[in-house]
Amino acid sequence: MENKKKQGVLLVNLGTPDAATPAAVRRFLSEFLHDKRVVSLTRWLWCPILHGVILPIRSPKVAKLYQSVWMDQGSPLLVYSQRQVAKLQDKLQMPVALGMTYGNPSLKSGIEALMAQGVEEIIVLPLYPQYSGTTTAAVSDGLTKAFKQLPVIPGYRFIRDYYSHPSYVKALAESVRKHWRENGQGDHLVCSFHGIPKRLADQGDIYPQHCEQTTELLAQELGLSADKITMTYQSRFGREEWLKPYTDETLEALPKQGIKKLDIMAPAFSVDCLETLEEISDQCKETFIEAGGEAFSYIKCLNDNDEHIQMMAELVEMHR
Repeated sequence: MENKKKQGVLLVNLGTPDAATPAAVRRFLSEFLHDKRVVSLTRWLWCPILHGVILPIRSPKVAKLYQSVWMDQGSPLLVYSQRQVAKLQDKLQMPVALGMTYGNPSLKSGIEALMAQGVEEIIVLPLYPQYSGTTTAAVSDGLTKAFKQLPVIPGYRFIRDYYSHPSYVKALAESVRKHWRENGQGDHLVCSFHGIPKRLADQGDIYPQHCEQTTELLAQELGLSADKITMTYQSRFGREEWLKPYTDETLEALPKQGIKKLDIMAPAFSVDCLETLEEISDQCKETFIEAGGEAFSYIKCLNDNDEHIQMMAELVEMHR
């Protein structure tokens, strides 16, 4: 009889500063923006710009934004991620740990926490439904780096994406329906995905195709026609062209098309974070209302919803 190895799950997300302070934000942004998966410029060109201009200027500004969304227990991304770990562990009755590509808890600490419980094989679930080299591949790089620091590495299975998984699409759709039941339905639904530089897609990153398919499947599940749903990209940074259409420019244009009541969601984010709670819920609302919109309603991320935890459990079971 086969001696089956003890398994555990490592949930992975991008990461967050340890505190809503300029110093903590600077440490986090430095680690994040040093990753060549995120910024591929040659280091001799990029590092002076990063340390001489970007970090000194952006860190205090970003810290203020974090302060506006910070929860009593900490960063929203960390708080919701920890709740996901607890619920998934309870559901699966197996060890589950959290690791972040940048910041704390690190990937290494998450791996070590599982191995301390006797886990010999880890199912790695990066909570990025749509694959991108800037996110999912960065997790793989981080795992390799962490393994180099361990005397014994565990076996592992890597879940690359789940952008079209039926339970993911149904969980998104149910979150929209629940929002509509409680708040009424707007004239239009915008699905705002985190953007990446267009250059990366031109080089072969499959992220935009995954975003498009998620949006199409969600529209089908909700019974929305093409004129009732729009896909956009947010959070662009720097001067180069990113994936279009841009979320902010779309929100400026929609009121002129007669769309006055808008619902907006962020399907690429597994938990609410700065980019959803501040950028979408606050900045995007301001953009839409100033352009002539009358009602703007943000639909929260899946966070630790039961349907989301059920989807994670199904993904893990598929890879056991």
